[in-house]
Amino acid sequence: MRNHARALALTATLFASTAYAQDPKGDVAWDLLAGLTSEVGPRLPGSEAEARARVWAEARLKALGFSKVAVEDFRIRGYVRGRDEASLLAPIPFRLAVTALGYSGTTPDTGIEGEVVYFPTLDALKAAPAGSLAGKIAFIDHAMKRNQDGSGYGPYGQVRRQGPAIASGKSAMGVVIRSIGTDSHRNPHTGGTNFPDGVKPIPAGAVSNPDADLIARIARSGKPIRLNLTLTGKTTDNLPSGNVIGDLPGRDPSLPPILLGCHLDSWDLGTGAIDDAAGCAIITAAALKAQEGGKPLRTIRVLWAGSEELGGFGGKAYAEKHSEPHALAMESDFGAARVWRVQFNMADKALTDRIAAALSPMGIVRGSGKADGGTDVEPVIEKQKLAVVDLNQDGTHYFDLHHTPDDTLDKVDPAELAQNVAAWTEVLKIVANEAGPIAAAP
Repeated sequence: MRNHARALALTATLFASTAYAQDPKGDVAWDLLAGLTSEVGPRLPGSEAEARARVWAEARLKALGFSKVAVEDFRIRGYVRGRDEASLLAPIPFRLAVTALGYSGTTPDTGIEGEVVYFPTLDALKAAPAGSLAGKIAFIDHAMKRNQDGSGYGPYGQVRRQGPAIASGKSAMGVVIRSIGTDSHRNPHTGGTNFPDGVKPIPAGAVSNPDADLIARIARSGKPIRLNLTLTGKTTDNLPSGNVIGDLPGRDPSLPPILLGCHLDSWDLGTGAIDDAAGCAIITAAALKAQEGGKPLRTIRVLWAGSEELGGFGGKAYAEKHSEPHALAMESDFGAARVWRVQFNMADKALTDRIAAALSPMGIVRGSGKADGGTDVEPVIEKQKLAVVDLNQDGTHYFDLHHTPDDTLDKVDPAELAQNVAAWTEVLKIVANEAGPIAAAP
């Protein structure tokens, strides 16, 4: 523990040096994105790496001129990854590309071995008789396809979020799912799962889409499938995490601030470039660009939330700590592809019309749906009934990379990142200079 504290202190000294000071007129977004992914790397919630990320973030925000920069600590129930392996034993021997899901149960070091029962959908698993999976490993398939708004992640993501607990309730000894993703590479997609109180956590992993295709073909042939699964990671209580916040003060401190959210943590298979270093880069660069030409009326606050990936802990902690009024909240947590649509939850139609008109020359259309923010700002939105603006990014290829080893800096197009910053800046120059009340739609 003493060595850990010394390492963090040294990290803080390095990040606070003048070598890391940034020019707000430069490419702040790319610099932040490259810095977080290269100088810190993967940032699993509750890990030493996430702690280093908080030190890094605090130093960077101060160097960029933010005031009231603070690290707000909290504790979480986390997941510490171990050894992830899986192999088909029958009808053919084949090593699978697998990753444990967050909060997976733990296997012995030698793994578990059993007959695989194939379920083409989550509903098929739900229909299985009670106790029918005793001594067996469930495999859950699905049919997620790519689309621009990423809406398939909600329904098909339930295979990951709920499937393992349902399989446990049917007495399965373990569960494997098709990754929640749209790529055709042998990259498994990790992510959290949930075991409600009273449900036994069982080993739960995800295999790559090509490997899931193989399992599905064998299942359709009627041949028995046997699998060895080794997932030695452990769920661990009372791990350290925290949020990092910083303000760019407005001309009128009596007005409630504009809150911009992202999350600092990431999964550990890649370096968390699109999820969500890009989001933190976008909101921070836009907040600074909104100062050009004169300080806005309202304060703009950035929230770099911790431990989003395992349950949105950072957003909840922020809402519990900050009871002061906010005017409006926005979040960037969907990669770095271009913004194509804007949506609102705002009562003032004239204000929304002004925003939509400002974004229209950038090819950004006005959607008819209701904005909801995102995981890191939803708790404070719900608590204070805040107005929201959503700048929707193109999600066509987002779930090719999401939660995979391919979530790395090279996947980000600098021009598309810059388009995000420009769109956010246009919105901020309007809402942060709005003197009247900014209210949610009734």
